[in-house]
Order: sequence, then structure tokens, then C-alpha cells
Amino acid sequence: MNRRAAPVTGVTSQFHGPYGRMRSRAVGRPRPGVPEVAIVQGLGVSAYLLPALATLGRWTRAHLVDLPGLAGSGEPPYPLGIAEYADSVRAWLADQTGEAGFVLGGHSAGTQIAAHAAVGAPGVVGVALASPTVDPAVRGLVGLALRWRRDGVREPGGLTASHLAEWRRAGPRRLLRLARCCLADDIEQPVRRLRVPVLVLYGDDDRISDAGWVRTLAAAATDGELASMPGAHTFVWSHPAAWGEPVRAFAARCRARQGWRAPAGPPTPR
Repeated sequence: MNRRAAPVTGVTSQFHGPYGRMRSRAVGRPRPGVPEVAIVQGLGVSAYLLPALATLGRWTRAHLVDLPGLAGSGEPPYPLGIAEYADSVRAWLADQTGEAGFVLGGHSAGTQIAAHAAVGAPGVVGVALASPTVDPAVRGLVGLALRWRRDGVREPGGLTASHLAEWRRAGPRRLLRLARCCLADDIEQPVRRLRVPVLVLYGDDDRISDAGWVRTLAAAATDGELASMPGAHTFVWSHPAAWGEPVRAFAARCRARQGWRAPAGPPTPR
């Protein structure tokens, strides 16, 4: 199946943070008592998430956050690691005005940055981790590449082509550094420290992260839940509407936990 990301109408903003300019794109509108959603981009790439972002924008304002030096953001002053990327996201959140708080999420490598950024971040009422990485059973870059290749044959046609421009913008050196940073990081550590609910979304045909480890990750959270999604690692590309209702219900639960009763959202088309 070939697919091309449909144009998504939204608002593009620029934030000047501690490590340079950060682009974010927002769709939807704020609704009383409903948390907004902020999604951290994947491994050097961002545009593939726009159709899935639009699904979230049907019931709240949803933001796609580009990291310094990647996608549409500006250059950082020096090479960054997970900690600096997380600081960037935390600073971006502090600049926002969502009165009902934020569900902070990410896809793939973005889950690691989102998990670290959410620890102690005011205004974050929940964390959504879609296709989290990195499974500790992966051994180095070669092991990660082999899993990526096995998963790739299960992804829809056009996915790699959609990444090429943003991969070129990042450059091989930066992508390699980011991959090594992700391999060295243990996402379970920040997840154990979170005091807000955590939703882990996992493609039932994912070959990058093992299903058993994903269950372990969800169980590591103080208040964790696991939702199975159709598709492989990049289910947000192949089935962009699939996470809409699980994330909406999760956001409502998170806000109710904070003392609000969020209104029900419209049903999410599939």
C-alpha cells in the first residue's frame, strides 16, 4: 500500500529555547477541561506524524514539537543528547498556556525524550508513549538496524520516501549520534519516576520493540496501561486514526484524576 501524507492545516509557531529555535505545529482548538496534547517527533523525522496529529486535533489542540537541529527547528549551539532534548521540550512546555494541562507524548525515539521531559514538568497530566524504544535486548547499532529492517517490510510503501528530506536535513552524523544516545538510554528509569498516568501504545506487528518488553515498560509506571494498535512500529503512519480514541479516553482520565471532568469528545473515524 502506498500512502502520502495529506496536507494538514494548522498553526506553525517558533519558540526560542535554551538550545535554539524550535518549530511546533498545532491543529484543533483548546476545549474547556480537556488537556492539550504535545507529541515529540521521531528519530530525526516529524512530517510523517501530521495525519495522526490531525486525528488528535478533532477533540483538543494537538502540537507536534520539532527538536533543535531536526526537521523544521533551528541549529543548536552544539551536539545535543537525550538530556538536552528533554530540557528543550520542558522549556517549550513552560511557554505554553494550556489551562487543563498537557498529555506529553512521542513516537519511537521521541518517547525517550518525552519520558525524560515529563519527569517533574509542571502542567503534564499524563504521558503517552507510542512504539517506545529502545528494547534493552537490542545490542548496538547493528542489532537496531536488523530490527528496523525486519519491521520495514511490514510498513506501508512510501514511509521511507517520506523521511528522506528530513533525514538529509539532520545529516548522517547527527542521526548516528541520536541513535547512539537512544541505545545508551534506559526509558524505564524516567517512566518509574513519573507520578502521572502513562499510556503505552504498541503496534501488534512491531518488530523493533518486543511485545514482552513493552508490557514490562507499561507495568513499570506507577499508573500504566497498554493499548494494542494495528500495524507495525510506525502504526501512526499506516493507521493514523487508530490512536485517536485511546488517547482521548486517556486524556479524560488524566484530567479527572486532577479534579476535572473532561467532556466526552466526538467519536474518532476509523
